[in-house]
Amino acid sequence: MTLSPLSGVQILLVEDSAGDVSLTREALRDAKVHNELHVVGDGIEALAYLRGEGQYAGAATPDLVLLDLNLPRKDGREVLEEMKADDHLKRIPVVVLTTSSSESDIYESYQLHANAFVTKPVAYTDFLAAVRQLEGFWLEIVQLPDGKK
Repeated sequence: MTLSPLSGVQILLVEDSAGDVSLTREALRDAKVHNELHVVGDGIEALAYLRGEGQYAGAATPDLVLLDLNLPRKDGREVLEEMKADDHLKRIPVVVLTTSSSESDIYESYQLHANAFVTKPVAYTDFLAAVRQLEGFWLEIVQLPDGKK
């Protein structure tokens, strides 16, 4: 999918920290590419959203998923594994965005077919810069597949 600055990109943020959700919203608010950020707080909600189940029936299929690893009810590793095993979800790029910098978490995420692994910076300005760089790469440079297929 080739994006113009006016086209809408659907982003699903799977994050249980209200502070990180706010920072991500702020970082994407002034994006060059119009985006719509959808947020769920745990892994079970993430899979329901992605599958259009329950309260998420009719939800837009995301063009990109930003996934925390340490989530309540079902962790990010399980979400990633289920996404990449599902023919309808596996094409969606997943960026693991987490506080972990553990080599085992990095390795496992890539083994589960994450498209990128980013450790969340602790400093406010560094966090904003990291999300803006993700936005620039994934929404301006990379060609994403058409979500309608």
